[in-house]
Amino acid sequence: MNNWHSMPQDRLFEELETRPQGLTAKQGKDRLDRYGPNQLPAPKQASLLARILAQVTDPMIVVLLAAAGLSLAVSGGKDWLDGAIILVIVVVNSVLSISQEDRAQQALEELQKLSSPMAQALRDGRQTRIQASELVPGDIIYLEAGDLVPADARLLSSSRLQTDESAMTGESAPVEKDPDLVLAPDAPLGDWVNMVLSGTLVTAGRGTALVCATGADSQMGHIAGMLSDQQEGTTPLQARMAEISQKLSFLCLCVCAVMFGVGLLQGKQMLDMFLTAVSLAVAAIPEGLPAIVTIVLALGVGRMAKRGAIVKKLPAVETLGCAGVICSDKTGTLTQNRMTVQQLWLLPGGHRRDALTGGALCSDARLEWRAGAPIASGDPTEGALLVAAAQEGLDQHKLEEAMPRADELPFDSTRKRMSTIHALPEGGYRVYVKGAPDVLLPRCTQGPQGPLSSDDRGRITAANEEMARKALRVLAVAYRDLAFLPAQLTPQLLEDNLTFLGLFGLMDPPRPEAKLAVARCHQAGVRPVMITGDHRATASAVARELDILRPGDLTVTGGELDFMPQEVLEEDIDRFSVFARVSPEHKMRIVKAWQKRGLVVAMTGDGVNDAPALKAADIGCAMGRSGTDVAKGAAHMILTDDNFSTIVAAIEEGRGIYSNIRKAIHYLLSCNIGEIFTIFTATLLDFGVMPLAPVQLLWLNLVTDSLPALALGVEPVEPGVMDQPPRDARAGLFDGKFTLRLLWQGLMVGVLTLGAYFLGFTRLAAPGMEGPVANTMAFATLTLCQLFHAFNVRSEDRSLFAMGPLSNPAMNRAFLAGLGLQLAVLLVPPLQSVFSTASLDLYQWLTVLLLSMAPIPICEVGKARQKHRTRQKAAV
Repeated sequence: MNNWHSMPQDRLFEELETRPQGLTAKQGKDRLDRYGPNQLPAPKQASLLARILAQVTDPMIVVLLAAAGLSLAVSGGKDWLDGAIILVIVVVNSVLSISQEDRAQQALEELQKLSSPMAQALRDGRQTRIQASELVPGDIIYLEAGDLVPADARLLSSSRLQTDESAMTGESAPVEKDPDLVLAPDAPLGDWVNMVLSGTLVTAGRGTALVCATGADSQMGHIAGMLSDQQEGTTPLQARMAEISQKLSFLCLCVCAVMFGVGLLQGKQMLDMFLTAVSLAVAAIPEGLPAIVTIVLALGVGRMAKRGAIVKKLPAVETLGCAGVICSDKTGTLTQNRMTVQQLWLLPGGHRRDALTGGALCSDARLEWRAGAPIASGDPTEGALLVAAAQEGLDQHKLEEAMPRADELPFDSTRKRMSTIHALPEGGYRVYVKGAPDVLLPRCTQGPQGPLSSDDRGRITAANEEMARKALRVLAVAYRDLAFLPAQLTPQLLEDNLTFLGLFGLMDPPRPEAKLAVARCHQAGVRPVMITGDHRATASAVARELDILRPGDLTVTGGELDFMPQEVLEEDIDRFSVFARVSPEHKMRIVKAWQKRGLVVAMTGDGVNDAPALKAADIGCAMGRSGTDVAKGAAHMILTDDNFSTIVAAIEEGRGIYSNIRKAIHYLLSCNIGEIFTIFTATLLDFGVMPLAPVQLLWLNLVTDSLPALALGVEPVEPGVMDQPPRDARAGLFDGKFTLRLLWQGLMVGVLTLGAYFLGFTRLAAPGMEGPVANTMAFATLTLCQLFHAFNVRSEDRSLFAMGPLSNPAMNRAFLAGLGLQLAVLLVPPLQSVFSTASLDLYQWLTVLLLSMAPIPICEVGKARQKHRTRQKAAV
């Protein structure tokens, strides 16, 4: 590894074959091919052979194959067909399981790509935003407070740049960087103050750096085990499903064992009963539940991403459906983030151009001219000041030529102000300071006509409050002249004894869609709360317009929170709808207070200091546009459009996804109950011929268990999902109503199948064909009955006909695929012999069809009765 920290800067450019203008796009692509993506090596995946072996070595599959082999041995090799078919079905099942695993893994990989960090690089001479994984050695990158450092890089320039390297070196205090130092080759990692390291955090300042090492070649790559943050493979819901599967599997095995014992007592052949019992266990045990949950969650996350909400980890999807409070920032989330200067207020004797000059120079936004109109890029508030100055003939670039920036004190959330230092043409320096009026005014001692009097201070305070009442965001601008720059540039030296220039009143209008989203929150039982750094009056005006601040609700400021014990805040938290002038530290207290009340909290944030609150919230939502990398790293979800309505849409999707998982579970378990009830009851009644052969049970598992369940997983969100209060996060999946519905619908499937079996055995078969016909009718009815029943499960309470029977294309395809496969084994002569099915006549087919379709009217009647009971309760 090269000692990049010990090289002079000019040699660095030679070694990395680059230039101060950065790489071209073609060079970037060529180097990406040479060095590979800038990411840590992915964990080694199991080979295809290992995955196939894992499928076929499942204990139940091994027992099934052993039973088939034993049957073949006992028959002397004559009864080979059943064994061969069992083997084929096992292989097909394994292929389907592996393909489902691949599908889920691909969805998770796409999810990781969506939430991967971005970087600002110099490509083709222009600052360009690219995926951090596309960075290569030789790239020049830009860093500012809140960024995650995307690669090991040597600093070229910096302004008060500090990084948190605790994860790499154990040093808890931020490290101040110096790009001009050249260190000894053997300098320890903790002393590399002229470099930034991949995975560390920029806590203050800004700078440019030359990428030296990426991916596995970086320092993080060498100690990747310390910082690996792999996607968790199991969500809480999946864990619960695995536990449920184990319990149900044990129950199924007990029923199969009893059935096996009863068959032996009835004098049936032991091997036949053993093979039937094992086949039923394989078909009825819901071993696919966790996999189905994974796929449904992943598909739902993909849908949410299309709506602008990138969920980073699957457990957040479960939590979304339970959200009871949304604590949202105001600027850019509830508002349009398009600031314009509405008012400029000056003291008597003040000059408009002086205030506009200060606002334009004390800014990191950049001015551009498009079609003769001034356009600003960067922070919206700073951009508004640039545009206002440009409209008065004060172009930022010309101002900077006349008064070039010599140094700066960047904005931070503790000081709540920013200062820039500019060289004056006549000599000396001018410090421009911009910040909140209540923070800046105590530091001002002069006005445009001399010392600042108490009357002047009163007028400034009154103007500030008047603007705030108009829902304007207010910024103050001041300056101070220096004959020379002190050796140490500190806020105490530069930001005192200031001369007041003026107040800017800026407006960021509410988003048109935000009011509708807030109304949907109230409708869904979700409490919207505004948390902002703005003045109380400004925040209250916007919140009142959006219907967040309702009659009887209160507003509280950060200063008031400082004197409020946490116990009091927890007791009164539901009285406050607006939190104004709060710091990131207050956000943590607000989150904990709502959680103490037993509510699931969603919290938005974009800054470095928001990260603890985002992590503490049940659903941390980082801003995709304005959010820092640190905030995005701590969050559970990223909003690509920084829009409040996207959070509400994500909650709606989260509720829909959870509902779809319930539907898939409902379908699988009710069908499995039907299968067990059919075989167990037939064994107890002892008709002499089992209603289903082992190979038919396995085929049933193949046709009905996967495609319809997955189709239910992509069911559109039901219209009424936001008319219900949030789901209790502590409530179990199997409540009384859900369990009862599973049982009676499972028994319904079993009774209909037994009805077909009984009619075929006693009424509809020609003499001598009773057994084969009864078996075929039961097999056909059970399979088709389950396919039709999948349509019922699309909604727990809405009529299928009100929804539109064919309104889910995925379900239509799943039904047709299952129907085609089943008809093939019932009608094609070679397959008839393979699956031991007999040809049915018209009356037998009509009976099968009527019994198979019966679940639809039966369940429709059940839904109608449930609605009637609900109306009666509401009337009471």
